[in-house]
Amino acid sequence: MKEKLLLEFEQVFDNTNDVHIFFAPGRVNLIGEHTDYNGGHVFPCALTIGTYAVARKNNSNELRFFSMNFRELGIITVALEQLVYDKANDFANYPAGVIKALKDHGYEVKEGMDILYYGNIPNGSGLSSSASLEVLTAYLVRELFGFSYSFLDMAKYSKEAENQFVGVNCGIMDQFACAMGKAGNAMFLDTNTLEFEYAPIHLNGMKIVIANTNKKRGLGDSKYNQRRAECERALTLLQTKLPIASLGELTEAQFESVKDVIEDEEIRKRAKHAVYENQRTIRAVKALKENNIGLFGHLMNESHISLRDDYEVTGEELDTLVLAAWEQNGVIGARMTGAGFGGCTVNIVENEKVKEFIENVEGIYKEKIGYAASFYIVEVGDGPKTIL
Repeated sequence: MKEKLLLEFEQVFDNTNDVHIFFAPGRVNLIGEHTDYNGGHVFPCALTIGTYAVARKNNSNELRFFSMNFRELGIITVALEQLVYDKANDFANYPAGVIKALKDHGYEVKEGMDILYYGNIPNGSGLSSSASLEVLTAYLVRELFGFSYSFLDMAKYSKEAENQFVGVNCGIMDQFACAMGKAGNAMFLDTNTLEFEYAPIHLNGMKIVIANTNKKRGLGDSKYNQRRAECERALTLLQTKLPIASLGELTEAQFESVKDVIEDEEIRKRAKHAVYENQRTIRAVKALKENNIGLFGHLMNESHISLRDDYEVTGEELDTLVLAAWEQNGVIGARMTGAGFGGCTVNIVENEKVKEFIENVEGIYKEKIGYAASFYIVEVGDGPKTIL
């Protein structure tokens, strides 16, 4: 991989003088979906797939971005003194937004850079290709300029870039998982307080299999921001009955006792998902700690049903993959992961059944949807690192 990246950089930027190579992972969320911006708990892990960057300072005031995933865009140039969102800049808005956030927090990037990116996360798949790109940029800037902000700071600045620069009102889970990853562990994160613990994933005799719908989507164009607004509306109404700051503070019983204050059935369903999913996540982590993988899988399945029926973010493609998975022997649990509206499912499958699982689900999906899904057997990895 290192040689491939250096060769590409040389072809794009003429030479490889003074370059360094960096990596940041993607992530998959095992359970706890659409809870991060509702003050709830999430349970993601970093992956060994992610985004690479070859980068150097370029002794100018220009940021020059190139992506091997979007070669047709060529080099995208952004002036350091003009860090503003521009739709024409496509993927480069993400790293530009991070550099803008860093400057806003007093980390003065006074020199331009040549940066080549390559990601082996499928774009728009729900495995956080954008958060991986953001965290990677924050990390490489820290390394190149000798700044001292922490990995947690990287997550915060990256989230800020996506919220305020790109315009997607995501929570912090994706950036946190990409920045704070630890091999062999998921992260049990309280998004309200940012308190977290690493929880070892002991899937003895089992694999995590990601299935990608290959349905194209864009978060900024989706109903993601609408769902967040609906939850904020629900919270405002519930606050007339209870002294709460977020939906994540409620138990199921508390919610059921006051839910009638939300007269709009659709809004009530959104709030129900946020509350119940948070409690599911807490129970799922407890089950994993007790090595009750069967219960963990059951809660994964319940999560998908709630995302389908109450939060309504799944769609035909994701539902087809999950329903097909539930029919297969050796499947412990399956659910959509990420924002929804396309993207991926996460499945826990017994080792000896993985090949059969992929073949069967692939066949069912292609017959119903008309095109193929993609499958990845993934490992749990670390956070950002320097390769060269």
